[in-house]
This record gives sequence, structure tokens and C-alpha cells, in this order.
Amino acid sequence: MTDERAVEIAEAAQRLGVTVGVAESLTGGLLTARLAAAPEASTWLRGGVVAYCAEVKYEALGVDPGPVVTAWAARQMARGVARLLGADVGISVTGVGGPDEEEGQPPGTVWLGLWTKDRLFAYREHFDGDPGEVCRLTCDAALGLLLEHLQST
Repeated sequence: MTDERAVEIAEAAQRLGVTVGVAESLTGGLLTARLAAAPEASTWLRGGVVAYCAEVKYEALGVDPGPVVTAWAARQMARGVARLLGADVGISVTGVGGPDEEEGQPPGTVWLGLWTKDRLFAYREHFDGDPGEVCRLTCDAALGLLLEHLQST
């Protein structure tokens, strides 16, 4: 079943004539898959990079070496995937799914990043639940962020 927010993102991206690139870590491709299931995805979704391991973030997305569960890493991931894929908008997610902490961050800590030619920002969320639930909630938050951005453009 197609996510209603992804359908709205598809409509907004087509109306605006913008393309989207996705960089994801803890969600392991789930965010890109939800977007790819939306109508006409081939016209606005440039693709996604699953940078699960920190070295992939550094090497493929241009993230500075260091901690990757940070606002800075989320911003760099969003900018890096847009550059890599030639997208107008880059969206990223990085965080700790659990069950253990990473980089001193508790399970459920998530950073979402967004890049456009005019904006670059990140914000933090915290989700309770097992790793699967954290991934689902992270995707929901990222879809909400992307939709909000496109609707306000």
C-alpha cells in the first residue's frame, strides 16, 4: 500500500518540477522504498544511498570523519546525496535504532537533514520502540519533513 504522504510528495515534486535524493543510514533503504512506491517516482526521485556504515558516509557522501549521529552529519548527508545524484532536494536520516547506544547516544536518537539550494538544516528526534519501530517512525518523520518543505515552496 502506498503511503499517502509519499503520494502528496510525488504530487508536490511534480508540480514544482523538483527532484529528490535520499541518504539514509539506520533505515536501510526503507525511506527510499516508500518514496519509490509513489506515483511517477521515476520523474522526481533521483535515487537513494544507503550509507549504513560510517565510512560510506565519509567516502560517498562527503561527511567529515567523526561522529555520524549528529546534526552536522545529517546536514552533510543531505547535501552530499543531492550533489551525488543531481537532485534539487536532499533528505537524510541518521541515528541509533538500538537496542544499544552508539556514539554515546541512546537508542531512538535520530537526526533528519534537508538540503536545497536555499536551505540546509537538521533537527533531532527521539523515538521509543524496538529497532523496527524506530526505523518506521524515522521514515514517517522524514516523509513529513519533505512534504512540509515541498508544500511551503
